[in-house]
Amino acid sequence: MADDPLSLTFAALADPTRREILARLAGGEATVNELAEPFDMSLQAVSKHLKVLERAGLITRGRDAQWRPCRLEPAPLEEVDRWVDRYRDRWEERFTRLDEELRRIEGESNHE
Repeated sequence: MADDPLSLTFAALADPTRREILARLAGGEATVNELAEPFDMSLQAVSKHLKVLERAGLITRGRDAQWRPCRLEPAPLEEVDRWVDRYRDRWEERFTRLDEELRRIEGESNHE
């Protein structure tokens, strides 16, 4: 796997468990135990998911005595948004042309 930030982010987002963890953290900080609650997996497995998210820069883990809250870091997601945005105009233009062509074809079939 490539070590560039965008590749790390996409690799981290490829797993549904990690996406659920990020969705949970979008609502605020949580401990590993809190994040593990809804999953039918060991605490160790959840910790491995958190390490992938942390390596991608999607989360950080703080330290407050015994409490180690995890928090969402939006910068990598913003980078994904910028990357996708570069292609959005092309996709929208193609969909517009397809829509126009479908209307043209439909109009021709209505006149037959």
